[in-house]
Amino acid sequence: MPMTVSANAAALPVRAALVRGAGFFAVWVVLIGTSPSDFAAGVMAAAAATWTSLALLPPGPRRLRLMAVLSLVPHFLWQSVVAGTDVARRAFDPRLPLRPGFVACPVRFRSGSARNAFACYTSLLPGTLPVEDDGETLLYHCLDTGQPVAAELCSEEKALAEALGGDDADHTERGPIR
Repeated sequence: MPMTVSANAAALPVRAALVRGAGFFAVWVVLIGTSPSDFAAGVMAAAAATWTSLALLPPGPRRLRLMAVLSLVPHFLWQSVVAGTDVARRAFDPRLPLRPGFVACPVRFRSGSARNAFACYTSLLPGTLPVEDDGETLLYHCLDTGQPVAAELCSEEKALAEALGGDDADHTERGPIR
């Protein structure tokens, strides 16, 4: 008996290709302009970028929530400024405590692109650096283990899960593992 594919499942790669291709072409137009002589190169560049994008990140059931992603940007920038200022203060004021060490944070993202995105996202926040992933927790090197690092990371995970369109479970039950 042959397998049948639903119309929605078959349309997913086509829709993803069209949306990604349009996005890549829009970036081309913003960067290069709308000169007719550059149009063909833009179409070819967008097609190549779309093909590469689909090969590296095949379409799946998750969809980005654009407004949540856009709201994550100022949040990330603010967190970076606050954390960067704290790191600089600790570096230049010997009276402020520096308690470097490791904090394990249970992460609900399964292995894969969402979990990798979370590790990359949190690696950009000053004062924390993911150093190990055992499949259930991410181990972070921190400048001050006296701070609520795991709770802050759980909050960041929840914000990223919202942006990635996941139905994230409640994070309030989890605490730091040291």
